[in-house]
Amino acid sequence: MRKESLRQEFLSEDPWRVFRIMSEFVEGFEVLSQIGKAVSIFGSSRTKPNTGDYKLAQEVAYLLAREGYAVITGSGPGLMEAANKGAKKAGGKSVGLNIQLPSEQQPNKYVDLLLGFRYFFVRKVMFVKYAKAFVILPGGYGTLDEFMEALTLIQTHRIPRFPIVLLKSGYWKGMLDWLKNTVAREGNISKQELNIFTLADSPKEAVALINKFYAKA
Repeated sequence: MRKESLRQEFLSEDPWRVFRIMSEFVEGFEVLSQIGKAVSIFGSSRTKPNTGDYKLAQEVAYLLAREGYAVITGSGPGLMEAANKGAKKAGGKSVGLNIQLPSEQQPNKYVDLLLGFRYFFVRKVMFVKYAKAFVILPGGYGTLDEFMEALTLIQTHRIPRFPIVLLKSGYWKGMLDWLKNTVAREGNISKQELNIFTLADSPKEAVALINKFYAKA
């Protein structure tokens, strides 16, 4: 009886949950529509400041900000912090899209414009909708989720193609070999769909790939 009561209580909340979701979309659209061209940068929250990956994220964000791009991250620690730090150091717009988690994620101190989200799917829309490009640094499940989301949206023509740059090719080699030699070979994706993303081994190369894409547009 108690379980059924809890189930009914949960179901009865759904119509009200829609309004909460709508409010997150409205606030996100209203605020982010003002930031101009931007690049979303993804990477592990667990990376420490004294590592090469941290410096890589900071430098690519710095260079992108110097090119006039706002930098959008998930606002957390690790490589998100590094990217926000690089953007702020360059005098650019440093944006953070925070998510409510069971173990609360605190926004890093380098975020100048902060938005909070309860729902991952709303937050993911914001990362895609307001980005001219994605830069994907070494990370875990969350980073892979954002990467695959963008690939799927482009593959299915739900959004126009834009640059997706995997930075530090050595980190991604095993996954790329699997996509090419197993997934594509078995016909689950086409060889052409392996070209939706590109690889870079330096911040300058990543920025150059983004600039080259838009120079052709």
